[in-house]
Amino acid sequence: MGLTLAGMPDSEPHVTDVLGAAVPSSLGDADEGVLGPGHRALSVGIVSVVLLIAFEATAVGTAMPVAARELDGVSLYAFAFSGYFTTSLFGMVLSGQWSDRRGPLGPLTAGIASFGAGLLLSGTAGTMWVFILGRAVQGLGGGLVIVALYVVVGRAYPERLRPAIMAAFAASWVLPSIVGPLAAGTVTEQLGWRWVFVGIPVLVVFPLALALPQIRRRASGPAERTAARSAAAGAPDAADAPASFDRRRIRLALAISLGAGLLQYAAQDLRPLSLLPGAVGVALLVPAVLGLLPPGTYRAVRGLPSVVLLRGVAAGSFIAAESFVPLMLVTQRGLSPTLAGFSLAAGGGTWALGSWVQSRSRVEPYRERLATVGMLLVAAAIATAPSVLIDAVPVWTVAVAWAFGCFGMGLVISSTSVLLLKLSAPEEAGTNSAALQISDGLSNVVLLSAGGAAFAALGGGTLSHTTTLASGSHPAAFTAVFLPMAGVALAGAWVSTRLRERRP
Repeated sequence: MGLTLAGMPDSEPHVTDVLGAAVPSSLGDADEGVLGPGHRALSVGIVSVVLLIAFEATAVGTAMPVAARELDGVSLYAFAFSGYFTTSLFGMVLSGQWSDRRGPLGPLTAGIASFGAGLLLSGTAGTMWVFILGRAVQGLGGGLVIVALYVVVGRAYPERLRPAIMAAFAASWVLPSIVGPLAAGTVTEQLGWRWVFVGIPVLVVFPLALALPQIRRRASGPAERTAARSAAAGAPDAADAPASFDRRRIRLALAISLGAGLLQYAAQDLRPLSLLPGAVGVALLVPAVLGLLPPGTYRAVRGLPSVVLLRGVAAGSFIAAESFVPLMLVTQRGLSPTLAGFSLAAGGGTWALGSWVQSRSRVEPYRERLATVGMLLVAAAIATAPSVLIDAVPVWTVAVAWAFGCFGMGLVISSTSVLLLKLSAPEEAGTNSAALQISDGLSNVVLLSAGGAAFAALGGGTLSHTTTLASGSHPAAFTAVFLPMAGVALAGAWVSTRLRERRP
């Protein structure tokens, strides 16, 4: 789902809100909760930011098939998704450095501005490459925002309220998941796909007006531990001078983004000349990934490395497959963009349900088994989706399968967050959280590139603005996306058996 704040767990007693999502009882405590006088404006502001980002994430998939066809860019369809994830990788690392040294206000403001500018650029694009550039600008903003929000929560809320605000973030994905595809499809059909993109930036003004003054008052400036460390070293004006950025990590983050971009280009071009940028991309990616992820991640070493790897395998396989679901339903079964997007709507509720199930204290001893069950559900959902390429299979099969897949994702994504904090020393929690986000985003890029290459190689990108969306005739191209992603998810079920460290 893009921003993984939606997968954060909670541990306090629960009440049920109007959306049917589980929220801690402290959320509604007028005196001491996150909606109390001291936190109300900040809570409403930052939750509204997440709500708008969630709405955009669920709406884009509905409008994308029409946008790609009108811009003669169906062959570049995967770029429109992976371009977002590519730049978000750099944004995440930059935001972590920026927030720790100078406070989260700067990266949060810059991130929202970048996110809005990207939406406007995509919405006014005349070619597919300009559209993809807008998505890349959005991704940079999204990466800045997600990490900055974590820092805001850590600084502005006492520990007892953090589960409540994280649960509010999770609940904010439920309504967009249900309403977003339907609203975006209606706007696409009645006004045009461009209005799905250009209409959202206007709505950002309200949450910014509420949140930014509170963030400036409660969470601005360098982290206290940074200032204390500088003061202990005897540096002049140490309490006021922000520490410099870790240039090595910034370089590694830039290498990941550039390498991922080159790899995507090579995967989509499918010419001998593309081997060169592909090789350069791999050469940039490998050392950068090894420097930013825990040692042993790609060998599935027990414990933390396997937790980070599982997050990437789960997110990458599911998002890569989900990106092609609306296009498949529109081109192969003749559904309208509204109905195609609405087929994924139930997933928001079942994702939240899965997150709620794993948060119960009685299932804590079985967390690793829950993750295994979740990955098996994800693999089954992805493998079932292309069955609708057979005309005799009802179209609603995708909706049912995806609801079960989202339930599995709710189990897995939230469990990886819980296990990461459980396996991290306090002074390593920030670095390890960044590694989790990088694994999430990087796997989206790599698997979307692989899926896009297979899709294009089998003729999936031959549609243009001169053909109708319902005239697609390349079912094999979709099968080449879904079945390998189901295999990746099945491998994730094995990784989930290695989450617990061996006791000596």
